[in-house]
Amino acid sequence: MEEKLQVWVMLAMALSLLSAASAKPGLADYHSLPYYPAACAGFNFSNSGSMITGVGAELWDNGRACGRMLRVRCTCSANGFPKPCKEGVITVKVVDYCQQPCEINLSEDAFSCIANIDAGKVWVDYS
Repeated sequence: MEEKLQVWVMLAMALSLLSAASAKPGLADYHSLPYYPAACAGFNFSNSGSMITGVGAELWDNGRACGRMLRVRCTCSANGFPKPCKEGVITVKVVDYCQQPCEINLSEDAFSCIANIDAGKVWVDYS
């Protein structure tokens, strides 16, 4: 029994390392809700909640990003704000396109789950 537990622990560790290794760095800011229209056709706030994001050209993929889910974790300040990050990872739904230099434009609710809202911008890892 103990041997099986060790195998599961090793597997969990390997999967977490793989997940961390596949994460990409990016710059995230936020917008206040509600905002209309969203670039994704058929987007409906009542079906998507407030854990949403817009993405820049690299992630947008000519609109194919619509509806994709991103896991986002704050890593550090982007503008010198002291200790902006909160613990944890959020999952957000892509519903919009944002113009360059935007990379990830989180809803205010989503941003406040991973960072102090007063920071304004933070570096994140996303996958």
